Amino acid sequence: MLDSFEIIGGTALQGEIIPQGAKNEALQIISAVLLTDEKVTVENVPDIKDVNNLIDLLEDLGVTVSRHGKGSFTFQAGSVDLDYLRSAEFKRKGAALRGSIMLVGPLLARFGKAWIPKPGGDKIGRRRLDTHFIGLQKLGARFDYDTLENFFSLSAPELKGCDMLLEEASVTGTANILMAAVLAQGTTSIYNAACEPYIQQLCRMLNGMGAKISGIGSNLLHVEGVSRLGGVSHRLLPDMIEIGSFIGLAAMTQSELTIKDVHYRELGQIPDVFRKLGIQFELRGDDIYIPSQDSYEIETFIDGSILTIADAPWPGFTPDLLSIILVVATQARGSVLIHQKMFESRLFFVDKLIDMGAQIILCDPHRANVIGLGRKYPLRGIEMTSPDIRAGVSLLIAALSAEGKSTIHNVSQIDRGYQDIENRLQALGADIRRV
Repeated sequence: MLDSFEIIGGTALQGEIIPQGAKNEALQIISAVLLTDEKVTVENVPDIKDVNNLIDLLEDLGVTVSRHGKGSFTFQAGSVDLDYLRSAEFKRKGAALRGSIMLVGPLLARFGKAWIPKPGGDKIGRRRLDTHFIGLQKLGARFDYDTLENFFSLSAPELKGCDMLLEEASVTGTANILMAAVLAQGTTSIYNAACEPYIQQLCRMLNGMGAKISGIGSNLLHVEGVSRLGGVSHRLLPDMIEIGSFIGLAAMTQSELTIKDVHYRELGQIPDVFRKLGIQFELRGDDIYIPSQDSYEIETFIDGSILTIADAPWPGFTPDLLSIILVVATQARGSVLIHQKMFESRLFFVDKLIDMGAQIILCDPHRANVIGLGRKYPLRGIEMTSPDIRAGVSLLIAALSAEGKSTIHNVSQIDRGYQDIENRLQALGADIRRV
């Protein structure tokens, strides 16, 4: 029986909320512990499904995992059981977790071989693995794909540095190739590398282990291979997607919220895009304070034409927050065109918002025109199902602002990316319960 949330909306929230550690960074950092036989300590690890499943996978592989209280772990990959990677259990567990793909780079670099089932994850459109495999091939890896088993096997007696151009600035692809390149012979130059804060954090951690990576924060990374890596301690950034979700939540529910310890400098365009929707907030130290707002108005372009908000590779706006922006726009004054360039199924949750009373025209799989109603007609509660992590939280925000009762099914999708979300919202005064 799958869990659901029952929500009575229309209540203004109040208080402070602390964002969890960054999910996307955690999946990379925890995979990187396989690069050394020494101890690696990681702090601020979020207690969410995707991360916990990856930690379980590492334990199954023979990695020693010690827990030191909330969000603090020490990993030691002293003896790794490579035979486990060909077991039926690994095929089942790995296929259920998209983050498992990032085990490939570290395993290849340290052991010369890796196996991975075709990973699952969100149903948000095609999510190709070509960038990962082409990059690893350029470093000298060979791979075979068993179409019957949906299973990849890779081998590389030795990896050699090279120059490569990534065909897309994939965050996970860049991470995987980086983790392989740090132990390759010679120098690797990665053009069109992703440069999200997650990747910058991974680079800093790897350098702390003895890697030689330069160009951190840019789209061109240079990696001088080393023969071995050592232990390190690393602290994850707060989750910028959660921070953006809470800004949107405050605006939609007319709440006065303080988001604590946000690492504001690492948020890039996120605050500016919410300001374009007319949401006011101020920075107090490293906290974002959002006052209660009766209304907010979407900006137009300078010539008066309708604003477009689109995703782009970092330092552009992250695609993970476009669903939140779309929901928040439904209660603003004015119109906005949301252009989701990266995934062709990520906007398909708008039918639920239309059922709640939102005015949205889905132009095509990538674009939606939102006509903000300026709270003239509040959203109404309905029964719905969460299709993916980000859409799930967007629907949750809509339900908290809507009049009446909403039920959201399949909330295990939300649990994959948001830690203990209903209890944290209850602490702010939300009427939400898990059933």
